[in-house]
Amino acid sequence: MAIVNHISNYYELVVSEEIRAQLASRVKPPAMDFMADVACVALNRLPPKYFRYEVDMAFYMSPNELFEVKQRVSQVVTEAIAFVEKHSRLD
Repeated sequence: MAIVNHISNYYELVVSEEIRAQLASRVKPPAMDFMADVACVALNRLPPKYFRYEVDMAFYMSPNELFEVKQRVSQVVTEAIAFVEKHSRLD
């Protein structure tokens, strides 16, 4: 039994949702590789916030902290999209 199967990083969920939201309006859906690169860049700019049960996050974050997290994630994802677009790999 691996411990890693019992923990998650809260920011992975929030960043994933924010990437989809910010890229939803694009005419051509972005490739999964692009979204994965954006996620990596964004997650590397955020501190980890681990939990065992998702419900723990709902009970232990104040509404103000939740608002600040979502605002920070939105900013970081915007910056990560710009970074990945500027530094795209040639396939």
